[in-house]
Amino acid sequence: MTTAPDRPLLLLDVDGPLNPYGARLPQLRGYRAHRLHPSCWLARQTPGSRRHRRGLRVYLNPDHGPRLRSLPYELAWATTWMNEANEMIAPAVGLPPDLPFIAWPELFATDPDGLYWKTRPLLKWAAGRPFAWVDDMITDLDETYVRDNHDSPALMWRVHPRRGLREADFRKLTQWAAANT
Repeated sequence: MTTAPDRPLLLLDVDGPLNPYGARLPQLRGYRAHRLHPSCWLARQTPGSRRHRRGLRVYLNPDHGPRLRSLPYELAWATTWMNEANEMIAPAVGLPPDLPFIAWPELFATDPDGLYWKTRPLLKWAAGRPFAWVDDMITDLDETYVRDNHDSPALMWRVHPRRGLREADFRKLTQWAAANT
């Protein structure tokens, strides 16, 4: 994938923004259920168990890929799925199979200052570039840390894990990119 340094990064989490795992209703409008076997999830299952064999149920909306591609960003994965997002999520939502991804040094690491475990590695990976980060676990503490430790514009955008990305989220991402490019 070619990089476009003049465009801000859009760092995407899977679970929450693309897969509204907290949804109360099993049938979400526009979403399709998939049974996937991401290694991070499989590692926490009992080998041979029913859950291990069946896979993780993931709800994905095929309209999200074209909407995300139309945004004025360079897309990248910021998820525990890492490169498996390219293999399992991208085809289901219509994204290219070669998006860059953050290879986390340690999954679910405890931060000494109480930050979300993704925050420090994500900031290092962004390497000073402007970015919008879409995740369901961002806290006010993370926002403060990024504001104090990142010299370029950054949008920390929380998406509710019951709803996933919605029209208002796409509007906000578009507005922010227009104001910061």
